[in-house]
Formats: sequence, structure tokens, C-alpha cells
Amino acid sequence: MKAILPFIFMLLIPFIGLCQSDIPTQKPLKIEAVKKADPTGNTKSGPVLNIPSVIQPQPKFDLDKKNPIKMLPDEELVQAGTGLKIDPRIGPREKEGSSQYFPDQYLGDVKSNGKFVGIVCRDHEYVDGDRVKIYVNDVVVDPNMLLTGAFKGVNVDLQSGFNKLEFEALNHGSSAPNTAQVDVYNDEGQLIYSNKWLLSSGSKATLIVTKE
Repeated sequence: MKAILPFIFMLLIPFIGLCQSDIPTQKPLKIEAVKKADPTGNTKSGPVLNIPSVIQPQPKFDLDKKNPIKMLPDEELVQAGTGLKIDPRIGPREKEGSSQYFPDQYLGDVKSNGKFVGIVCRDHEYVDGDRVKIYVNDVVVDPNMLLTGAFKGVNVDLQSGFNKLEFEALNHGSSAPNTAQVDVYNDEGQLIYSNKWLLSSGSKATLIVTKE
């Protein structure tokens, strides 16, 4: 029996070693103390992340001053229209003799034996808003004609004898006097007369068309 025991002990040695290796070993866990947050918000000393500070110093305002806060940047403001250039052909202008008074004007007479004549007129100077009223034998045929750079007018049926045409200046536009060129065409479309007028507001230019 004693001879068998050493042999059994030799057989159990590997199992004893295996049992001892299955026993887990314990290592002490070391926990470091958590660092307190920097009240200034400085996080640049962190070991991993370098997060910029979101805490910015607050601006200081003096509430004793008027309008301490400006919502818009300072700008040099100028008066509206500064540097604007007006074309003298369309804007108000000073004309030599504009303070003069231009009375009624007789344009002369012309003969035509046709059934009618065409009377056209336009502002032959700067177009500045001149307007006229047109009469034929004391009857208004156009109460308010605006004179532009293009010819416009009316056809006038002729009576035997004298036919009086009058152009009354309703204004003198932005620059005195009221100015216009007037042309007369016969019923065949031929130009038979042309003239110009200079009128103050309220004055009239008179033209006589004679039919024999």
C-alpha cells in the first residue's frame, strides 16, 4: 500500500497545478480623484480634448450716456440726391429773357381752296411741358394739347372767306416762354405754311387761313 501512494501522488501533481491556475488573481484598482472644473472656463490643460472656452468677457456699458448700444455700424450719411446731375434738356432751366412778357402774336395768313387744312404743332425747343388750347373761329377744338417733340394737331374744315385759328398758351412749362412750331398742310398733304411762336401764359398766337 505504501508503494502505491507515491505513484498516486505523482499522478495528482498535474491536476493540482491546473486547479491552482484557475484561481483568479486580484489586482488593486486605483481611482484618481476627479479634477475640479476651472471657474474661468480654461480647458486647454485637458489630457485629450482641447475645447475652446465659450465663456467670453461681457461688454461694459455706461448707462449714463445716451444710446450706449448701436445696432448699426457708423456710416457717413449724405442728403438724398447728392451728386445727382440733371440733364438740362429735360430739367428746369434758365433762359435768357425768361422774365420778359410775351404778348399775343400774329402769325400771318395763308390761302387754301381745299376742303380742309391740317394744323400740326410741336415744341421746337426743349420739351418742358408746354400746353395750348386751340380755337377755330372762336370755337374750342382742342382744350388742352401737350406740346411734345413730335408733331400733333387737328384737321380744320374751311369755310369760305377767313378762318381764324388761335393758339392760347395755357402755361410756359418749366421754362418760359411757351414755344412751338406750327405747320399747315392742305388737303393734298402739301406743306403750305410754317411759323413759330413765343408766348407767355395766357397769350395767344393767331393764324388766318383764307379760302376764296
